[in-house]
Amino acid sequence: MKSVKLSGILVSILFFTANVFALNGNITFDQNGNASEIISQIKAINPDAKIIPVPLLNKKAEVLPVAEKAVKKWTVMVFVNAKNNLESYGLSDVNEMEMIGSSDEVNIVAELGRIKGFTSADGDWTGSRRYLIKKDSKKYAITSPILMEIPKSDMGSWEYLVGFAKWSMEKFPAENYMLVVWNHGSGWNKDTAFEATKGLSYDDETHNHMTTPQIRLAMEKIGKINIFSMDACLMQMAEVAYEIKDYTNYVIASEETEPADGYTYDTFLGPLVNNPNMNGAELSKATVDSYIEHYANAGRSGTQSSINSASFDKFVTLLDDWIKTAIDANEKAAVLAAKNKAQDFYYSSNKDIYHFIQLVAKNAKNEGLIAKSNDLLKFMKDNLITYNNTTGYAYNNSYGLAVYMPSYLPTSYKTLKWAAETQWDEFIKWYNK
Repeated sequence: MKSVKLSGILVSILFFTANVFALNGNITFDQNGNASEIISQIKAINPDAKIIPVPLLNKKAEVLPVAEKAVKKWTVMVFVNAKNNLESYGLSDVNEMEMIGSSDEVNIVAELGRIKGFTSADGDWTGSRRYLIKKDSKKYAITSPILMEIPKSDMGSWEYLVGFAKWSMEKFPAENYMLVVWNHGSGWNKDTAFEATKGLSYDDETHNHMTTPQIRLAMEKIGKINIFSMDACLMQMAEVAYEIKDYTNYVIASEETEPADGYTYDTFLGPLVNNPNMNGAELSKATVDSYIEHYANAGRSGTQSSINSASFDKFVTLLDDWIKTAIDANEKAAVLAAKNKAQDFYYSSNKDIYHFIQLVAKNAKNEGLIAKSNDLLKFMKDNLITYNNTTGYAYNNSYGLAVYMPSYLPTSYKTLKWAAETQWDEFIKWYNK
């Protein structure tokens, strides 16, 4: 979870009371054609939408093309589930996005969800709104056009996330896509009583959230994208990144908890708008650095990293061979000593895998295991961990990827692809015997 302290064409044509596509200024954003054509497009998306005609204020107004450029360099999709105690931070982050705004080459699309009970700011509306983010100078008011209003949404549903992403990609096509899921996060799963809080994107209205396997289901439906980022706590784990490795080039997240305000969206999006020719690795680095620099300047600690998904298959081959060597050499003492001293995070069972392997290499007696440890470390540094940055002395041994190392193995762990396709679960059982 994110850590929280308790302490023209409005002139034009239509107003929608259910799902609202707001037409603002001199463009219609994602709708083309005359009024009847627009109504048909809306009805195709939501047959139940109520459409109330509004008289033209300017009879000379015309419906203009969707955009100057059909396909932009990037579309950044931000799924801001503020339907919980993070509501005020969600409003703030959308306002940070508006400090930059979309450009000729970059679409910034956001869905913001809210519920009653946490803040009355910005009109105290509830439900969800989808925006094409436009630049403005107002720090405390969201002025971007509302493209859709959804009175009842389940932002803890993986299927709802799919709907947002596919809608964004259809309406705002681009050469590259980045999807950011913003909310509480807590690692790889949630099944047993002890693991009850583990997952991503908690909706306090529906009492739903996504498990790690459900994130994979979402990404299967969305399709391959360039970057998948989780602006949420504790999500940069091997178990999570491996689950979605086939559906994104890069996974960006934090090994540790995040402050409630999470990413600083103006300093994250600004470099992309200034240089839309960035590739995925470059945007990953800019995202990581903007986060760390913000909290370093504020005197706060933090972690953030980017993982290269394509490197996972080779990494798993090396890791499984390393596990076999450790077991065959009976290096349990070295493994347990390393486990006890390895960098951990909010959950003590989450260990930095690079630091753990490094400590095993230091403690082991078997030359083969030492050599394979060094090979594994080199591969992680050169290939798997695209970029890592930290702030605060507490994270000097945080290298960018955590892994689960419990004192017992819950049955829910078997639901993960990481458990099914690697020897890590067998390794956990071995060192706990």
